[in-house]
Amino acid sequence: MAVDSLEQAGELKFGQVGIANLRIRAFNVPALIDEMRDRVQRAPKMFERAAIVLDFGGLSTCPDPDDVRHLISGLRSAGVLPVALAYGTDAVEALAGALELPVLAKFRAQYEPATTPAEPAPRNAPAAKSEAHAAAPATALGLIHKQPVRSGQQVYAQGRDLVLTAAVGAGAEVIADGSIHVYAPLRGRALAGAQGDANARIFCREFRAELVAIAGHYRVIEEMPPELSGKPVQVWLDDGRIQIAELA
Repeated sequence: MAVDSLEQAGELKFGQVGIANLRIRAFNVPALIDEMRDRVQRAPKMFERAAIVLDFGGLSTCPDPDDVRHLISGLRSAGVLPVALAYGTDAVEALAGALELPVLAKFRAQYEPATTPAEPAPRNAPAAKSEAHAAAPATALGLIHKQPVRSGQQVYAQGRDLVLTAAVGAGAEVIADGSIHVYAPLRGRALAGAQGDANARIFCREFRAELVAIAGHYRVIEEMPPELSGKPVQVWLDDGRIQIAELA
């Protein structure tokens, strides 16, 4: 019997996956482990057993594989699961091979400008001071989603705003490269400016979110003002800090 006629035992699909990116700015293993343990303890529903990508793009040199194994072991003990390395130099590729981990390229655009092989991006350039780091704002017409987004589901508006006219349930995730407008209760996660647009905002009619994020900066439910629960709010980024206020 031909192989093509056999029913597949597994169906492989590719799509948007919500994975946190740990940008390592100083390779201090005890400090990194302690910081992650604190995040997990403060927001266990959000971070416990969360998949994360290790990004060594903020370091001048790539760390030794044995040291990274120590970091991975410590992060696992802190409650998260490192699953890959972020795309970087040939040294990162070699490190990923030594660790038998995949390399994910999706985070590169958020931190480094596009360069040719002859002109590598400087590793220690502060992102906030280079206009090349800013992603182009979304310009396409917004994506309008009319059905409820239920637990485990995800809606992504690539290159544009996302408008939702039905509720976002607990455990659901809505993502937009532009802003997010929810004309209903927001109980799940909302991530605006997914490609780095710091001017993106989140608006919702009834605020009960588990997590809100803009351009990679986030706040979880344990860090949100309790007096805003159930209120119409807007969320924006001010000098790298998430701000949340009631809509007038």
